[in-house]
Amino acid sequence: MSLFNRRALLCLPMVLVACGFQPVYAPGGAGQALQNKVLVDEPDAVDGYLLTRRLEQRLGRSETPVYRLALVVATGQENLAVDQKGDILRFNLLGAADYTLIESATGRIVTSGSVDNFTGYSATGTTVATLAAERDARQRLMVLLGDQIVARLFTADLT
Repeated sequence: MSLFNRRALLCLPMVLVACGFQPVYAPGGAGQALQNKVLVDEPDAVDGYLLTRRLEQRLGRSETPVYRLALVVATGQENLAVDQKGDILRFNLLGAADYTLIESATGRIVTSGSVDNFTGYSATGTTVATLAAERDARQRLMVLLGDQIVARLFTADLT
């Protein structure tokens, strides 16, 4: 490792402190400010349930919520690979979620936004295997969307 690279590596912590970097789960950090303080709206479909489950895993389940998180989830499917017989062998599962974090006491919208992502699955083998692969892809997609929402919430200005 060159001398310049070592110096840059040693200076990195000072640069992060100087720019206002603060670990998410440090005392007073955004992770602590949201932990067990967000009530996710009741889901109305399987995708909403899976997304809510992931958000509650990451943020905790609130007994006395400070914030309410409203979600709108949409999914779609895209055919990718078709064989010579016309059978579809690969699918992409597309997902998008709009979120709004609302202060419970005042009704003030703290932050809102939208995230999207996709997962894929194969349709090879039996119908049961294909359905299991689709179910797994749906669960993975909701984990991805949930993690994206949490990352955005951690960067929100909660004041």
